[in-house]
Amino acid sequence: MNSVELLAPAKDYASAVAAVDYGADAVYIGGARFGARHAAGNSADRIAQVVEYAHRYGVRVHATLNTLLRDDELAEAELQARELIAAGVDALIVQDMALRRMELPVELHASTQMFNATPEQARFLGEAGFARVILERALSLEEIRAICAATKAEVECFVHGAICVGYSGRCFFSRSMSGRSGNRGDCSQPCRLAWDLTDGRGHRYLKGKHLLSVRDLDLSARIGELLDAGVRSFKIEGRLKEVDYIKNVVAYYRRAVDRALALRPQLVRASVGESVPDFEPDPRKSFTRGETEYFFSGRQRGVASFDTPKAVGEYVGRVVQVGRGDFRLEGDTPLRPGDGICLVTPQATAGTYVNAAEGGRIVPNRMEGAVPGARVYRNYDRIFSQQLAHSRTRRVIPAAVTVEVTEGAVRMTAVDCQGTTASAERAVACEAAKNPAANEAAIAAQAARSGDTIFAVRETEVRGAGRFVPASVVAELRRECLAALLRERMARRPGRRMPAEDRTARYPAERLTAEENVTNRLAEAFYRDHGVREIEAPLETAPSTAGRRVMRSAYCIRRELGECLREDSRLKGPLCIERGAARYRLEFDCGRCEMSLVDVSQEDGKR
Repeated sequence: MNSVELLAPAKDYASAVAAVDYGADAVYIGGARFGARHAAGNSADRIAQVVEYAHRYGVRVHATLNTLLRDDELAEAELQARELIAAGVDALIVQDMALRRMELPVELHASTQMFNATPEQARFLGEAGFARVILERALSLEEIRAICAATKAEVECFVHGAICVGYSGRCFFSRSMSGRSGNRGDCSQPCRLAWDLTDGRGHRYLKGKHLLSVRDLDLSARIGELLDAGVRSFKIEGRLKEVDYIKNVVAYYRRAVDRALALRPQLVRASVGESVPDFEPDPRKSFTRGETEYFFSGRQRGVASFDTPKAVGEYVGRVVQVGRGDFRLEGDTPLRPGDGICLVTPQATAGTYVNAAEGGRIVPNRMEGAVPGARVYRNYDRIFSQQLAHSRTRRVIPAAVTVEVTEGAVRMTAVDCQGTTASAERAVACEAAKNPAANEAAIAAQAARSGDTIFAVRETEVRGAGRFVPASVVAELRRECLAALLRERMARRPGRRMPAEDRTARYPAERLTAEENVTNRLAEAFYRDHGVREIEAPLETAPSTAGRRVMRSAYCIRRELGECLREDSRLKGPLCIERGAARYRLEFDCGRCEMSLVDVSQEDGKR
């Protein structure tokens, strides 16, 4: 049967434990270097601890080495890869093809940073020895279905979290402004800044709007369709997120995936264990810029958040009346003292706390932004946040225990839900029980006390209850037996797929552009071996991006403004975005329905 994986982010050990406890089938975590999130690095020893905890439940651990490598970094990158493999990771997520050529004894996943957006690319990666392909986030269901049908590799896609507005691995926007590169794990996120929309010659159409900031992805309602399309791993973004975010979002998606699996008996969950949260999961109450399905149903407008790039939270209503120190809220969601709120108008976004609330009358800490018509969002639910902080959900594996009593010994055998078995035995003289029924009940009750282990004993059977067994003996055997069962589980390492690289496989193109970033000799040899004849010098290492395209995107500012060139647009001339000395010309490829940014900051003496 095909297994299905819910994949959660972990910035550190605590986040990884939370992801496992609240239902993840796998976690992805960064090593000390060469991960796409510099601020989420971990030592190999720490990752070994994550592996030890995760593997108890059959949860896999994927380590990220998904940045571009220079020639002088290859030896260090290989050393780190082998340290992570020695730590027990189940897969490496990589962007640079140099790692494919290092003969690493581990499963390799093709990072979304490879811009995996076509059936041809996915087919090649499967032939080239990648066990999994991680998709670009801007794809439609139809495009995802075609990719799944084309490749023998597993397919993983993002279902929740922040979206890179530019195509993954093909964006040089950050580097063009600051020298900090997203392809090197250090994106400065200029796409979240406020920009002016101009004609490039002094006329301003919009001022100070977050023109490139898109909402956060939420495909929780589409899990079934993605399963039917062939996706087998559902990825939550967020390796910089805090533990409470992980608890809430993972618990929410665990339910969504389980509901979809219940309707598809041919598919099974990739790990084991039951996680029953002691709160009602709701991703709107964790960090969110507002929800979007992005382009899942095709290219459409309404995916941007022009007013703010920050987490606004869940929508609760509109301001309908304003007093001297309060306002009246129209909406069905009650606010409480201590809640954090955002008041959003076309002109500005203001944040404050609720001092008092009675019905629809709200007394905020500050009145800034409280004007009739302002949209009100709750970005901090005090009660819910307290529930998350105090949540102590424990993941357990169902098990059955059999106790066999003879005249000279007691033997206990435990079997978990996967059929893993372990036993413990004690030589002890067992006299006839005065009350066999009471003796059986006492033995069964003691055998079922799984305590703080990872097991939940759901079934017990006692054989030979006619002989008395002291409770202390049963307790000792239970501890020994469940400890042995855990050791047996740890010996059951999650499976790996390590297909060999087919050297005869042909890359889909004979020419690689500067945007495809071949930055070292091993990657160059890889592509040439697979039929690439021409490789441009990488834009990642170019001394300047002046005059170069620094972003290509399925997102389009014209579309978002209702000014698509395919329709009756009022904005007929050239468009630029500007911020201080930074200026980028917008180019539109209507055939592909794409927008590009070209760095023109140095024109007319700028920058």
